[in-house]
Amino acid sequence: MSQIPIEIQLSALPTGPGVYQFYDSNDVILYVGKAKNLKKRVSSYFTKNHEYGKTRVLVKKIDKIKHIVVPTESDALLLENNLIKEYRPRYNVLLKDDKSYPWICLKNERFPRLFPTRRVIKDGSEYFGPYTSMKTVRTLLDLIKSVYPLRTCNYDLSREKIKNGKYKVCLEYHLGNCKGPCEDLQSSEEYDRQIADIRDIVKGNFKSSLQYFKGQMKQLAGEMRFEEAQEIKEKIDVLENYQVKSTVVNPKISNVDVFSIISDEAFAYVNFLQLSHGSIVRSHTMELKKKLSETDEELLQLSIVEIRQRFKSQSKEIYVPFRVSVPEGLLVSIPKLGDKKRILEMSERNAKFFRQERFNQIKIIDPDRHTKRIMVQMQKDLRLSAEPRHIECFDNSNIQGTHPVAACVVFKDGKPSKKEYRHYNIKTVDGPDDFASMEEVVFRRYKRLLEEEAPLPQLIVIDGGKGQLSSALKSLDILGLRGKIAIIGIAKRLEEIYFPEDPIPLYLDKKSESLKIIQQLRNEAHRFGITLHRNKRSKTAISSELEGINGVGEKTAKELLKRFKSVKRIKEATIENLKEVVGDSKAKKIYESFNKT
Repeated sequence: MSQIPIEIQLSALPTGPGVYQFYDSNDVILYVGKAKNLKKRVSSYFTKNHEYGKTRVLVKKIDKIKHIVVPTESDALLLENNLIKEYRPRYNVLLKDDKSYPWICLKNERFPRLFPTRRVIKDGSEYFGPYTSMKTVRTLLDLIKSVYPLRTCNYDLSREKIKNGKYKVCLEYHLGNCKGPCEDLQSSEEYDRQIADIRDIVKGNFKSSLQYFKGQMKQLAGEMRFEEAQEIKEKIDVLENYQVKSTVVNPKISNVDVFSIISDEAFAYVNFLQLSHGSIVRSHTMELKKKLSETDEELLQLSIVEIRQRFKSQSKEIYVPFRVSVPEGLLVSIPKLGDKKRILEMSERNAKFFRQERFNQIKIIDPDRHTKRIMVQMQKDLRLSAEPRHIECFDNSNIQGTHPVAACVVFKDGKPSKKEYRHYNIKTVDGPDDFASMEEVVFRRYKRLLEEEAPLPQLIVIDGGKGQLSSALKSLDILGLRGKIAIIGIAKRLEEIYFPEDPIPLYLDKKSESLKIIQQLRNEAHRFGITLHRNKRSKTAISSELEGINGVGEKTAKELLKRFKSVKRIKEATIENLKEVVGDSKAKKIYESFNKT
């Protein structure tokens, strides 16, 4: 346990760039961070009022502060990345290594072999990648092998052994997949020229290969060797078709890395596009789990270093959506127009698609995490003090001022809880008055919940604009619930969200999950209210038809409906059946009324 008070440790920190490490009383590392000014940055943890609970918990646990001073902020960024991967502190975002990624190996040997591998061995061989899937690797190798005959055997093809006739050609030679260097049927110079072309293809540059083959084809055609020229033409077609399938952006844009980020409360998603000779040769999206209140800028900076190390990128320029600190020697561009801007937008779309795929997977694999994420997002979007795990929505329903009713629907964890739905007949309001009806229903609902000591919702949604919202607020004031339950109104026309005492509405993104849940609540309340309204109108119409018969009142009509269930069955009943319910006199009048000749 540290014997030095935090205040003294802070006062001893330097003001230059560096990396800081927080440790708890058991000397366990909690967090690694970088800073342009170590003293200023680290001190801010202890002087700010932190919005996020996790940051407050972290600060309480800090017992010891260590730091490493480096020459530049760029060096601090690189060191931070390495320390996070080495120690994996509890409060840092999680960075995974690349051990499972596939590579293409060009073996360091005479007549080099080309093959896929997941192991990088430092034996002088060249490794291209890593790639995001083995399928990508195999597709690229199939393309290369269809154009260039390469050996697949693992013989030691030294000059002496070939000269001494140690090897014989195999089936691959007879199938045309290899030119037989083992029997000196192919020179090392010709083979090495193929390897040079293959290096370019793997990097996304097909230009030199295409030029070489087109020159060969013209030469063969000029010499009337049409069959050989046709074979070369087929190779050109393979290369051109593959090049078309890769996204050609702009031939003038060469060797650039593109990064974009989208994030929510719990996770961030960073997409990486690698461009070479005008084409996108790699796309990869990394998911980052937030541990504290990391900004998009901090997460993107960390991700750029991690991804470029992982994929061994040598590009000297990057495109990003906003200014970030990066290692020295790297040019940062923030595209505003044209093809460069479109590339950045493509990267952002990739990040969004990846995020949506993750959400769809999580819905199935981990529904609790999916619910938690939505609740946290709603809390943020609607400026709530707590997650809206329990939401209630109210809607009035009347047609031409008749049969006013109201509905209350309940959602728990973003899903309907239908057993808790309630219908209300309006009792204290005469005529169509939505404002007064809303005031009555909200008062009755929460007066009862208070009396029963039942759980109150975290959020009330009122179907309507400022008028209905104000009416509901009057009832909450009377019950002493103002400020204890969050309440909003949603107006149908433009889906405006209204807050108490705020004249300016909130407009949520049309694709926002928060808005979708509010719309689902509103629609469900409307559907539920309309159901009761229709039933009431139907029963009223039935009762009116029966009560129109001389001598039949409300009581008699109810008795008939209870027995026969519908007016149609009453009409079809015999006079004897009717007598069993209402007696001889009334049965005769009802029978004659429905059976006039």
